[in-house]
This record gives sequence, structure tokens and C-alpha cells, in this order.
Amino acid sequence: MITRTRLAAGACALLAALAAGMAFPGGASAGEPTGEDAPKVDLVLDVSGSMRTRDIDGGTRMAAAKQAFNEVLDATPEEVQLGIRTLGADYPGDDRKTGCKDTAQLYPVGPLDRTEAKTAVATLAPTGWTPIGPALLKAADDLDGGAGSKRIVLISDGEDTCAPLDPCEVAREIAAKGIGLTIDTLGLVPNTKMRQQLSCIAEATGGTYTSVEHTDELTDKVNQLVDRAADPVVTPVATEGADACAKAPTLKSGLYTDREEFGQQRWYRVDVEPGQELRASVSVGADRAVNPSYGVLLRAVTVHGREIVRGEAAGNGRTDVLSTGLRYPKAESDEDDAAAEAVCLQVTNSFSVASGVKTTPGLPLELTVDVVDGPGDSDDVAAFGLGRGWWLLGLLVLVGFVAGLLWGWLSRWRFAIWRTN
Repeated sequence: MITRTRLAAGACALLAALAAGMAFPGGASAGEPTGEDAPKVDLVLDVSGSMRTRDIDGGTRMAAAKQAFNEVLDATPEEVQLGIRTLGADYPGDDRKTGCKDTAQLYPVGPLDRTEAKTAVATLAPTGWTPIGPALLKAADDLDGGAGSKRIVLISDGEDTCAPLDPCEVAREIAAKGIGLTIDTLGLVPNTKMRQQLSCIAEATGGTYTSVEHTDELTDKVNQLVDRAADPVVTPVATEGADACAKAPTLKSGLYTDREEFGQQRWYRVDVEPGQELRASVSVGADRAVNPSYGVLLRAVTVHGREIVRGEAAGNGRTDVLSTGLRYPKAESDEDDAAAEAVCLQVTNSFSVASGVKTTPGLPLELTVDVVDGPGDSDDVAAFGLGRGWWLLGLLVLVGFVAGLLWGWLSRWRFAIWRTN
């Protein structure tokens, strides 16, 4: 009896696995990136004098960084073009002007020669200042060109010592260029001020900040970020919305970036054919200090100004990015030559800033537009409440019914044999 129960359970599990395979067939999505351009990563390492401090696993911060770099270089995927830039590695003096220019490309971004890169890292010794801002500007130039993924990984143990070139403002300028570059930051044994600065740099470009206090943590995190760069990405297309629907640019399915002034309206147009569905979402980032209580509104309206649908979101100062979205299905037409409908998308924000905070350039805006085939009449989501997988339920019911009949027949046969014996 126990054996039969286990066999039945195994059969059910097999049916469930087959059903899952049928329910979620593989296939590429529309607009999936091709990954033709090689991903690029520039590792930016702080080699300032404070890296001599011995507080990471009994050794110096520099020793921990070197060990992590060697392991990362061994594990770097072949398709990733990797470079190494230093800051504070060459000038040991006290002249601030000279020290704040101390950044150099230790290994150029390109196909990786692991032996050569490791040899270059081995020569490093903690030396000078901490010019994070200038190093980020140069690193952005190192990664210039191509449409593939671009990522800067900054590893530092202290604050920038070269203000007023604020590295957070530098990161915002890099983000404003719309080149799809992400900056991730790692803080070695951080203090509060350094954590705030490195977090601001990362947030400005959509990157991440991580506090690191052990060598293995540093190795694992840098490896993770380098691997992430190898993932295919969609590069946003820069566009410029209008102040009215009639002047708005017409967009196709894709990812777009723009800038929106405080309290400003931006308009875009999308053509939707009968039987298609428009799906749109927008994210507006607060890349500077803003007042609490703000919102973002996304509206789809006709060219005559009638609202079709809207999406809205509100914030209270706890997040730097606010997002919302909408969907608009265009009904099928009985006419074969029915014209597409021009739908106007309006983006409005209610961010505000205190006096003294820059209001230009506008806030970074990212708009996603997707025009897809609408749901069919016979298998619409509302038809069965089960989406397009209703047929799978019918198949499972049929299989269950047949299995039940077979199980019942076998049980009766075995019972009859038992009584005979």
C-alpha cells in the first residue's frame, strides 16, 4: 500500500512538472537586448595613504584590496572588457592642487590579460590624496563609446579630499549624459560621512553601495558586480518631450530618458493600432535634495484632451525614485483599414526644492513604452479567470479523471484477487 502511495505521488509530481513546462514555455521577449557590444567595467581603486591602515583581517586595507583584485581577475567572464584606474597612487606630497590630479589608468579597459593586470596591481603602494571626483570623471571617459553595459566599481576607504569638486555632483553629471553608466561603490571600514558620500554617488546613477569589513566580502561583492555587467541591458534612448500634445514626439516601443523641470509637464505620443494594448511606465528620480511630500502623474489622453486612463504615485521623502504606470487596450475594429489612434502621454511631477538648491538641469525621467497585441476574445483573462492557461487546467482535470478510473479499477481487481485467495 505504501509503495502504491509513493508511486501515485511520483506520478502526480511528474504531471505537475510537465504542466509547469507547458505553462511557461521558453522564448525571447520583444525588445530583448542582443548583447552585441561587449560589457565594460572600470575598477577604480583608492590608493591613498590611509590604505596602509591595518584593520581588515589582521592586514592592511591595501593588502585586502590586492587579494580581492587577484581573485576577481581570475573569475572575470571572458566577454567582459575590464580596466583598472587608481586614485592617489602616485603623488606623496602636500600640494593639494597636484594631489587632486592624481588619478591614472593602471590597466586600460579592453580584453583582459590576467597576468598583465595582476602584475600592475602588485606594484601599487598607498601614497597620497583621495580625488574621487576627478577619478570618476576620468573613469567615465575610459568607458566612453559603444552601446553595451558600462559600470564603474569604486573601492575607497575615505571621503574625497578634493572638494569643491563634489563627487556626488560628478556622479549626477555623469547620469545626466544619458550614456547608461552605473557607478557602484564599496566602502572599506566606513564611517558615517564616507557612507553618506559613497551612497550618494551610487544612488545618482542607479548603482549600489556596500559596506565591507572583510577580504572575502570585498572579493564576493566585486565579483558579483563584474558578473552583473555581463548581463545584457537595454540602453535608454534620449528624447525630449514637448509642452503640449500637438508638439510631442512620437515614440515606438522602447526605453527613453528625458529631463523634467520641477512642476513641469512633458508630453509624448504613441500610435496604438486596433487590437493592441499600450503599456507605459515612468520613473522620476530626485537627484538632489527635495522637500518631502511629492508625486508623479502619468496620464493617457486623446489628441482632443479626453483622459483615457491614469497612473499616479506619491512619496514622503523616503525614496529617491518615484514610479507609476498605466495600461490602455485598444478595441478591435470591424474595418480592415482602421487607422491607429494617437495616444498622448502626459508626465507631471510635484517635486519642490528649498532655496539654494539647483533647479537645472531638470529631474531625470525614464519612460518605458510597450505596444503589444491585446488579449483575444476567446481566451481573454476575464473569460475563465485563469488567463491564457485555462486549457492546461482542462488537460489536468482530464488526466486526473483517467488516473482515478485506472486507480479504481486496479483497486477493485486487487480486492477481488484477495477475496479469491
